[in-house]
Amino acid sequence: MPESASEVNHAALLSACARKDRTALRQILELEGPKMLGIAKRMLRRQDLAEDALQDALVLIWRKASQFDPAKGSGRAWIYAVLRNRTLNMLRDGARETATDDDRLERQIDGSDLNDAWEMLGHDSELRRCLGRLETEKRSAVLMSYIWGYTHGEIAGRLSAPLGTVKAWVRRGLSSLRECMS
Repeated sequence: MPESASEVNHAALLSACARKDRTALRQILELEGPKMLGIAKRMLRRQDLAEDALQDALVLIWRKASQFDPAKGSGRAWIYAVLRNRTLNMLRDGARETATDDDRLERQIDGSDLNDAWEMLGHDSELRRCLGRLETEKRSAVLMSYIWGYTHGEIAGRLSAPLGTVKAWVRRGLSSLRECMS
């Protein structure tokens, strides 16, 4: 067995995975697992989600190893592309939601954190002036999206509004901000 990941023929390991050779997947995990976990943790900023991403990536590698084409790149690059894509999907899907203590959650739900964010903007700031021109719903949707990082679905739930309406509020609100600030 080679001593380091740089000495390993990743294409051969992927070919073995395509033939359902479990030892090949185990070798990939032993050689690349720690680095893959580190990359996922750096992207997701949470150990538990990074572990999930690594597991999901390994399952995808196992299932899709037959799709690897050595003419298009190295086996190692393909492995890391699978991990990267899985991690980005988790970020897009909102899997990176963070636990919030009950007190802070209640403040967010009743809008006081939103008011705090609004008040933190300087009274003479151009952003505050432009945000002040927006309808209340649009301003709330934009602030929830960009201050708290809520997804459109989360905003819809918190504002008790249809998802399509929330998407329109955010899109139109950002468009109005862009116009106002230029």
